[in-house]
Amino acid sequence: MERVLIIGAAGQLGSELTQALANIYGGENTIATDINPKSLEKLDFCKTTVLDVMDKNAVRKLVKDENIKQIYHLAAVLSATGEKNPLFAWHLNMDSLLFILELAKEEKLDKIYWPSSIAVFGPNTPKVNTPQYCVKEPNTVYGISKQAGERWCEYYFQKFGVDVRSLRYPGLIGYKSLPGGGTTDYAVDIYHKAIAGEHFVSFLSEDSYLPMMYMPDAIKATLDLMHAPKEKVLIRSSYNLSAMSFSPKEIFESIKVHYPDFTISYQPDFRQAIADSWPDSIDDSKAREHWGWKHDFDLEKMTKDILKHLPSYSF
Repeated sequence: MERVLIIGAAGQLGSELTQALANIYGGENTIATDINPKSLEKLDFCKTTVLDVMDKNAVRKLVKDENIKQIYHLAAVLSATGEKNPLFAWHLNMDSLLFILELAKEEKLDKIYWPSSIAVFGPNTPKVNTPQYCVKEPNTVYGISKQAGERWCEYYFQKFGVDVRSLRYPGLIGYKSLPGGGTTDYAVDIYHKAIAGEHFVSFLSEDSYLPMMYMPDAIKATLDLMHAPKEKVLIRSSYNLSAMSFSPKEIFESIKVHYPDFTISYQPDFRQAIADSWPDSIDDSKAREHWGWKHDFDLEKMTKDILKHLPSYSF
């Protein structure tokens, strides 16, 4: 059984992806790492160790000592947080990816997974059904780092044969972790406020449409891509990925069906400009055609599932 390393395993995506990988490869073959020791406590179903992805010697030693064959490199500074410290965000997002790609080349690792984002798009990108190939002029350091990262991924595949695979995630929504500093985080926080009986203040305007995806679909897409035969993975920059698009008003209305007394107000902040530069909806036909991607959840189904499970979930 292959041994798998997840870097940044305690984040929103990482915590649920790590569980899915442990279910497949076994806890003894799944090594979860994060820079925060306390955050690893919830990942007691697999091997864990504290790791700073910027410590190249420590990463290399871990890969060799544990005989790692696959790396899921998830550590990153997200969009809203990155704008507060852009040079650090660029340094961590870019330098860590380049090191992992170089390590994969040197150690002849089987596969690398690295997530991209709709943040690679910009204000001059077509906003409706944004195609796989189009103008990309991101205006956040997060988006710039993801765009550059896509080019490096394709470069390492074309030049060195590194089997690196990537998805351009839309906004990800889950109930098993708290918001982590992204522009789409309102769609996570809003459910917590509804269940707590609190008024919700949206930092985006009521009609700001963004592509979104429920976490089970994101995990499914990631595993489908990583388990697809190499010859079916025809895009080595990053695949467009989509499930649904909605506005803060629409997600509020979907929750109000279940919580009639829930209230909302709108106070757009600096994240509004970021959201306005991103697409309203995504064309992911290449992923559906190449390796059979298909989503399961729409807004109504997602809201019902979150409101069913979140009240009994502890953090």
